[in-house]
Amino acid sequence: MSQTPERIGTVPSGVPYQGGVAAPVAPPRVSVRRRRPGVIALSLALIAAGGAGVAVLLLQVGDRTDVVTVVRDVQVGQILTEDDLGKASVALDPAVKAVRIDDLKSVVGKRAAVELKSGSMLTPSQVTGDSLVRAGEQLVPIGLEPKQIPATAFVPGQKVELVQVPAQGAVDAGKASDAAPRTIDGRVVKASGAAPGTGIVVVDVATAAADGPTAAAWEAAGTLRLVLAAPDGH
Repeated sequence: MSQTPERIGTVPSGVPYQGGVAAPVAPPRVSVRRRRPGVIALSLALIAAGGAGVAVLLLQVGDRTDVVTVVRDVQVGQILTEDDLGKASVALDPAVKAVRIDDLKSVVGKRAAVELKSGSMLTPSQVTGDSLVRAGEQLVPIGLEPKQIPATAFVPGQKVELVQVPAQGAVDAGKASDAAPRTIDGRVVKASGAAPGTGIVVVDVATAAADGPTAAAWEAAGTLRLVLAAPDGH
């Protein structure tokens, strides 16, 4: 009796069968990736840091302080009024020194120690209770031509020297005087912007009352020059 050989093939789906019965299919191999503890720890740390940063930001946004602001320009030496000042609520850095709205009354009536611009926040160093021209002093306005203006900007309170120079034609060529020029100590109170067309800057300088008339005479004669003193005054 002849034996019929077993047929081995595949069904249309590609699954092998033997003797008309599909052979069992082996499950696919799944590669399991091992996670390194260091990577997991770093990921958790980054997530925690991000959450902490968001929390700090939310706290800063919520922690706001009412401060005094300037609502219109105020010139140096001008007395502050309530109409010059306003209020703003800001997230204030602890390193920033600002006048709190609770201290508004303490700055009203004081003088602007510097020029105040509208829209700026007021700080304690920008106001003073002292008159910019003190007792025993006089204020001398000095006009400087563009070539006489130093590149360093004038700052209120800056120490200067007023120097008398010979008038033009008063000294013959080659016969300059050996005597030291006369000087007067002064302090900048305010400086204007350059005048349109001429570029002249007017600097208000406080001098001792005894020296004020002399400085004014030098200015009128055109023999006065202004020299910036060193920061320490020497």
